[in-house]
Amino acid sequence: MMPLLLTGFEAFHSHPVNPSAEAALALDGLVLDGRVLDGRVLGGLRVVSALLPVEPDAACARLTELLETQRPAAVLLTGLASGQPQVTLERVAVNVMDFRIPDNAGRQHRDAPVHAGGPDAYLSTLPLRAVLTAWQAADIPGHLSDTAGTFVCNAVMYHALHALRALCRADVPCGFLHLPANARVALAEAKAVPYLPQAELTRAVEVAARTVAAAVSDGA
Repeated sequence: MMPLLLTGFEAFHSHPVNPSAEAALALDGLVLDGRVLDGRVLGGLRVVSALLPVEPDAACARLTELLETQRPAAVLLTGLASGQPQVTLERVAVNVMDFRIPDNAGRQHRDAPVHAGGPDAYLSTLPLRAVLTAWQAADIPGHLSDTAGTFVCNAVMYHALHALRALCRADVPCGFLHLPANARVALAEAKAVPYLPQAELTRAVEVAARTVAAAVSDGA
């Protein structure tokens, strides 16, 4: 069974947890001798989850390894955007790192490329409108954004799309989904931010992953 690679991020900055990590781990599929023993099979694809460090070089290296070893049929990257009121699909990743805060390695990149000499931007190849429609049908508020920012989330989205092209696998659906805060993140913020229960955030990721997987299966 072909895998769907689902990534989340480790906790960073002042956040005690990362909702993307919790969602990714909740949907992970544990496989032994070709059998799914735990986790989810969504839309005909087996979910394989991984957590990425909040540091661009290490995150991109880990992602390249996953793309090469897992050879996923689809890639759904997720991360935290505390302060946003709803789940967000990102349409564009830009070839820029300009960090408002240091990453987990203590580095604060300024006006730096994700890949020197790479294209200015990549567009998501996920079925964006289909995911939005599926969220609406599931009573999950969500929207489409035209910027993934310039922090590590954007770098990972850019790198994944760049790496898939280098591997001659540009046809693999790939893109990024931002999650708002969960209750633990909201309680740790210095000012009030909107949040959703973790179970609802996990459900949003599951619906998105199932929609992406179904699109892959339908096109096979």
